[in-house]
Amino acid sequence: MNIGIDARMLGPTVGGGGLGRYVEELTRGLSQLDHKHRYVLFLKSETQLPTTGGNTFDHRIADVHWYTLLEQVIMPHKIDQEDLDLIHYPHWNIPVRAKTPFVVTIHDLILLEQPRSARATTRGPLMYWVKHALFRRVLRHAVKKSRAIIAPSQYTKNSILHFFPDTAPGKIHVVHEGITDLVRLNAPPNTDTTPYLLYVGNAYPHKNLERLLEAFKIVRGTHPEINLVLAGKDGVFYQRLKATAPDGVTFRPDPTDSELASLYQGAKGYVFPSLSEGFGLPPLEAMSFSVPVAAARSSCLPEILGDAVTYFNPQDTQDMSQAISRLLSDERLRETLIAKGKEQIKKYSWQTMAEEIQTIYNNCAG
Repeated sequence: MNIGIDARMLGPTVGGGGLGRYVEELTRGLSQLDHKHRYVLFLKSETQLPTTGGNTFDHRIADVHWYTLLEQVIMPHKIDQEDLDLIHYPHWNIPVRAKTPFVVTIHDLILLEQPRSARATTRGPLMYWVKHALFRRVLRHAVKKSRAIIAPSQYTKNSILHFFPDTAPGKIHVVHEGITDLVRLNAPPNTDTTPYLLYVGNAYPHKNLERLLEAFKIVRGTHPEINLVLAGKDGVFYQRLKATAPDGVTFRPDPTDSELASLYQGAKGYVFPSLSEGFGLPPLEAMSFSVPVAAARSSCLPEILGDAVTYFNPQDTQDMSQAISRLLSDERLRETLIAKGKEQIKKYSWQTMAEEIQTIYNNCAG
């Protein structure tokens, strides 16, 4: 078969986080696994391909940014001229006029689940309304016209069925993501001797970082020695946080994988306060570095993280601060969570994900 992958987001630097990581690990896994199909990757020109050790994919430059009108105008022709049997869109932003059969990964429906407010967008009200209407149009097309939908968790599958009740449940395949082995980078240890809590990710409002800062202020009342490090792709939402951040909070914008490994390696604990997630990679990455985790009891997180974390109510800063304090002071709890974390991460593999997605390709083509 001739199979295309819209890989414009490939890599955590180009794609800006979890989506970029997903595309990178999917292509790496398929290259090592699949030697009978021909793959065509649609890439941005600045993309650096991962080391694969397997098949070399054909490449097509597609310098078209996602979520734009140009994406809807230019990408259909670029894709359809390749005469592909199937293309995989690893996100909902599909070009609706493309005629090539497709499968789509829908990581989450946060834009539908979380009500937006003036602080949740950088757009004016009218422009935001227009973009949200276009998002719903493209998403509806993706759900309706795809040959298969890939969801990273049962929670996301249930959310799709809730918002699109006419969708056949069998069309949606739950395929868990994996954990990138950042430990292998042997990053130099963080030389800062001040103990710190860590958060990794973007600062969108559903990440709930404003409440984390409030909870951290409470924690510092009994643990004045502890700091908080927020690491992620810089942008307007992080800039807003910086304006109100209390003492003891530092920001690490746009960290490389090596820098992330160093941050995980030195962390006293990891905190994940998100209100909604489709999978939740960072707390699993923290577990791989033997870092105990406190996480929100919300969305998919109990499903993915199991009993390997201590949970809190993400809407309650007192409950959040108490969970963080236990994470810092209860040595028995820390040892238990570290041990359970090592077992929990064994459930997730990028290679297993690639194998399951290849099976979906095989079933959908033709």
